[in-house]
Amino acid sequence: MRKIDTSKLIDAETMLTEKYGAPGTESRSEFEEKARAYYYGVILRDRRKELKMTQKELADKTGMVRSYIARVERGETDMQLSSFLRIANALRINFTPVFA
Repeated sequence: MRKIDTSKLIDAETMLTEKYGAPGTESRSEFEEKARAYYYGVILRDRRKELKMTQKELADKTGMVRSYIARVERGETDMQLSSFLRIANALRINFTPVFA
């Protein structure tokens, strides 16, 4: 069996801190916001494609423009919760409340 030198490996937190700053800093918060926007955009895009719906069809169902849907899917816009819910509803994504 081959041995792997793990002395040069770094964990994700260290890598993120080096590149975007420590948690709680402005640069790290900005990165996390952009990452979240991208993540939600991927979820919405994948669901739209699963339903075999075009961006134009989704835009028409939500009363939005296609270019906005495209920006949402790329994580390039600061989407309001109401817009997210309107898109999710058009994609038949249901939310179940979780109470602790």
